[in-house]
Amino acid sequence: MKKTNIYVLGLFLAAKFIPMSAFAQGDPVPYALSIRADDLKKHLTFIASDSLKGRNTGSPEQKVAANYIADSFKKSGIAPVNGSYFQKVDLVNRAWTNVFISAKGKKYEYLSEMMANALAPVAANSKFPVVFAGFGVQQGGYTDFDKLNAKGKYVLAFEGEAKDAAGLYVLSGSKDPSVFGKGDGWKEKLKRAQAAGAKGLILIADRDTKSFGNQVRQRQVMMKRFGNERMAFADAASAANEAPVLLISSEAAAELLGTTEAELLAYKASLATAKKSVASKFKAAPIEVTIERTEKPVDTYNVVGYLEGTDKKEEIVVLTAHYDHIGVSADGQINNGANDDGSGTVTVMELAEAFGKAAAEGKRPRRSILFMTVTGEEKGLLGSEWYANHPLFPLKNTVVDLNTDMTGRYDDEHKGKPDYIYEIGSDKLSSQLREVLVEQNKKHIGLELDFRFNDPNDPNRFYYRSDHYNFAKHGIPVAFFFNGVHDDYHMPGDEVDKIEFDQIQKVGRLVFYMAWEIANREQRLVVDSNKP
Repeated sequence: MKKTNIYVLGLFLAAKFIPMSAFAQGDPVPYALSIRADDLKKHLTFIASDSLKGRNTGSPEQKVAANYIADSFKKSGIAPVNGSYFQKVDLVNRAWTNVFISAKGKKYEYLSEMMANALAPVAANSKFPVVFAGFGVQQGGYTDFDKLNAKGKYVLAFEGEAKDAAGLYVLSGSKDPSVFGKGDGWKEKLKRAQAAGAKGLILIADRDTKSFGNQVRQRQVMMKRFGNERMAFADAASAANEAPVLLISSEAAAELLGTTEAELLAYKASLATAKKSVASKFKAAPIEVTIERTEKPVDTYNVVGYLEGTDKKEEIVVLTAHYDHIGVSADGQINNGANDDGSGTVTVMELAEAFGKAAAEGKRPRRSILFMTVTGEEKGLLGSEWYANHPLFPLKNTVVDLNTDMTGRYDDEHKGKPDYIYEIGSDKLSSQLREVLVEQNKKHIGLELDFRFNDPNDPNRFYYRSDHYNFAKHGIPVAFFFNGVHDDYHMPGDEVDKIEFDQIQKVGRLVFYMAWEIANREQRLVVDSNKP
């Protein structure tokens, strides 16, 4: 055997013992540098243009954006999933079209004389007796449902709970309300009412009639701007405990009870003084209820692209952003959502192009990568929830979700010191993910990593407000990148000319380096934390 042949054979034998990662990983820097501000701007100038009319979920213009993103994936060498770049998200638009109650010949219209904490369909002009239950509380000295015959009826009760002369809540004896007095205390009252067999709940607003009227008018303004329609999953069955919870003024309640507003409020005060339930002389009139709902299908999709890995291809790294926005306001103004979340959308497109370029040059990642721009985020994280419930790849094989949502502007806190990013969630499920973030940022980018919104006591609750959360709910480690809110958040002023493309570039490169490391490491990220 010739010496050269022995040398070649030696190389071949040695190669058998070299980990796949040595071939797959390579140098990520050239591919990260392909994520450039000018390319991001080119894509965003189209995605956030007036011609797309704010990319409202299910609109024809959103479908144009979806096709644009899919075409970009295809040009980058990123494959479809099961033959398609689109995952249909089966949504419907539901609208409350005819909502009112009537009693004693008077009609109380929705968003005119009443509001609602919850609505549920009720056949037109259905008749119900009404029973009065004080505060509708079953705790301590308040036994409002004892001996109350509520079966098949509507329960009428005061909103909130009793306070004493010092302003302390009677049930807790402090300035902190019980479960009945909190913002969602009506849910506890509804539970008690339904346990007694009630068909619905009518609450008497805990504010004077003038203030209640102002609240109704504010709700009217919101409804005019954002519309009456609400999106939901088409296959979501109505909850078995679904029931209307309506809110009326004390003046309207007095009319139902055949008394005066002054007498009704005096009775309410007596409940606080007595610190227990007190029998009333009021007798509520029966009511007729109509709550009608329309439903129409929504044509909308998650846009997905797939890059198959090598030796660990069954494991999936997911990169997400949402490409929908809120569309056109009632006054005709277009909300283009350049930052929310056009910035994240074009980042995912550029990440796909960078990884596609690496794969074309023989640097395919060990783990597979799913690039996904989701729909319906503005309607309640619906696109990502649909994916989590109908995954294209098993969730048990999903290693991480890196989510970018609003990364192209600066908030007031960072004016004059722009090299920062808020990161939320990286330590909540995996101690290693935070380590990867810090290491890759220090090695390649050098942004200030601001973790303030990762605090479980953050009143903004940003951790729960973008698409990564639907992965975290299933125990999948997540990292959410975000620059903070700005004055024209969800307003027509969120335009391309305000975007800091160098900032998107830095964040995009950081996400690339993290994804590269996670996709090519020997062991998948551990799930070893359970932080709130």
